[in-house]
Amino acid sequence: MSAAGLDEAVQAPDDLFWQEHSERITEPDEELQRIVEAADLPALLAALAAATGDTSFLTPDLRPPLKPVDTVSHPHGGMSAEAQERGRAAALAGLRRLRDEGITRSRMLSHAETGTILEFLANGHTEWDGMLRHELDLAPDKNGAPDWQFDDVAAGREFSALIVGSGVAGLAAAHRFRQAGVPFSIIESADRLGGTWQKNRYPGVRLDTPTFGYSYSFAQRSDWPHQFAQGAEISEYLETVAERSGIAELVEYGTRLLSADWDPETGLWTVLTRVRGGTEQRRTFNAVITATGQLDIPNIPDFPGRDSFGGVAMHSQDWDEAVDYRGKRVAVIGTGASAYQIVPAICADVESMVVFQRSAPWMLPAPSYHDSMTEVFSWLRRKVPHYAQWYRLWVTVLGIPGRFHTVRAEEAWNGAPLSVSARNQEVREELTRILGEQFSGHPELLKHAVPGYPPGAKRMLRDNGVWARALTSDHVAVETSPIREITPTGIVTEDGTRHEVDIIVYATGFRPSEYLEGIEIRGLDGVEIHDAWDGDARAYNGITVPGFPNFFMVYGPNVGGVVAGSLHFMLERASEYALKAIREVLARQVKALDVRPEAMERFVAWVDGENRQMAWGQPYVRTWYQNAKGRVSQIWPFTNVEYWEVTESINPADYDFLA
Repeated sequence: MSAAGLDEAVQAPDDLFWQEHSERITEPDEELQRIVEAADLPALLAALAAATGDTSFLTPDLRPPLKPVDTVSHPHGGMSAEAQERGRAAALAGLRRLRDEGITRSRMLSHAETGTILEFLANGHTEWDGMLRHELDLAPDKNGAPDWQFDDVAAGREFSALIVGSGVAGLAAAHRFRQAGVPFSIIESADRLGGTWQKNRYPGVRLDTPTFGYSYSFAQRSDWPHQFAQGAEISEYLETVAERSGIAELVEYGTRLLSADWDPETGLWTVLTRVRGGTEQRRTFNAVITATGQLDIPNIPDFPGRDSFGGVAMHSQDWDEAVDYRGKRVAVIGTGASAYQIVPAICADVESMVVFQRSAPWMLPAPSYHDSMTEVFSWLRRKVPHYAQWYRLWVTVLGIPGRFHTVRAEEAWNGAPLSVSARNQEVREELTRILGEQFSGHPELLKHAVPGYPPGAKRMLRDNGVWARALTSDHVAVETSPIREITPTGIVTEDGTRHEVDIIVYATGFRPSEYLEGIEIRGLDGVEIHDAWDGDARAYNGITVPGFPNFFMVYGPNVGGVVAGSLHFMLERASEYALKAIREVLARQVKALDVRPEAMERFVAWVDGENRQMAWGQPYVRTWYQNAKGRVSQIWPFTNVEYWEVTESINPADYDFLA
């Protein structure tokens, strides 16, 4: 390709953060060599192939083998030393070419170029191709945005949808509906958008997944400050997405959905909402899309005497920033994800702290958990066209297989209930060894720090040593005796120990299995959705429910990933599937579509069968992944690739179309 051709930048059709220009490279070879030595090779090689138009150096022997990750990721996807040497030589030549030819602009790839680069990154896994093109800005057939417009399919038809929630899921749905020109309203019960990221403002709040895997395919920010983004950074990102997409001005804040009733005669949902001050309003919509999240309803155990406490008590999601915890006696109940962040963040400032533990968390080594993006990454982001987006895609590739191999149960394995397989046992031993080093000299704490369940059976946290350092501080105590009662001045455990405290922090998690709690949804024959579920929420593809026409859930049952994949991908795909379903309704000129019970049961059986093969699905494991019926109703036990496949099109045989 000619240099002139390379200079013809084409605006990506589906990225709110499109980076058209990079800075020109002026550094000498010695500096470029230093950059290459510290760079993540697969991402850099892919970016250079795309920028230069030369894919010839992406030879099969250079492909990252994507070695399975047990505890610590393999550098460069497991490339051998010899492959790394050849890869660095190719990368240096590519950087020289960018410098010498003055290439600073991104360009759209051809279909063939895209395939070659994806085959390189995915080590020949061509079955991942469709899913990866969904995530790639430069692919000519990036497949997330709708390829149709409402006015072209249903010009003149009165149709409107209601999107409930403006968090990560709601913004994904609103953006896709806006792209298709489908009329919609979006309501939010809070006074600002962002969902969990505007609610959770406790000290230390941040991602426990790599930042570049936690963003939309249509809004690929390149200048993230931290390797694991802080809560305020995510909140700012979501607000920027909403502003750039034009959604921010559409959100009806302070508006809570109380109920929705389906009218088969009109083919409309009548919804009842309540705004600030208590005013209620009835409106009608052709479709309802709920995006209310899973980790939204706080779980505060009903301890005897809970309401008698005379100090400050708050759940982690309802952190009161006006409370001064400095010099106070603080109790933290729970040792899950929020406690793991709160305890190290505040322990140095409190007079004393007691951490109440029911079960210890498993933690994966992540030395860079609190680190900024590296200087080399920053240089590559500024100087190599679209580098950050290629890095994001590389993170996505690594996340496809994830750690599934470490949590799959072995039949007749004799290490239960502490492990589920030989590989799982190896992970257990390695993580236990690390804990032994961190709690060296504290044998009593170590005894309680090693979980009594298999790794992966519950959410695994990111470990850079701060948790152990906090718990081994002289003024911090770990209490494992169950709480008997809460008194006006503190907490009493079952062994009779009294802990006098000024502040109680409930880091006790949420009630994720209680989907749509507090909202009444009545479908065909007036059946209420919670009655239909009877404590066991189910949905086809996690999106549609039999008997509830034109009703769609984004982040519904069984779509949460825990050892692999991207949450944003799952939410986008659910939104895109709902939009495809609505297109079917419009194109067929019918009132609605309703998923058939046999389709949902087939899907649920498929998901349940795989979940039973995982650590979290073993009969001796108790985890929030399970609902009150004991069924794993939160987790997607496959990769993102399978979800791309099942949401790629509407199968008419799975639906009844209501005229």
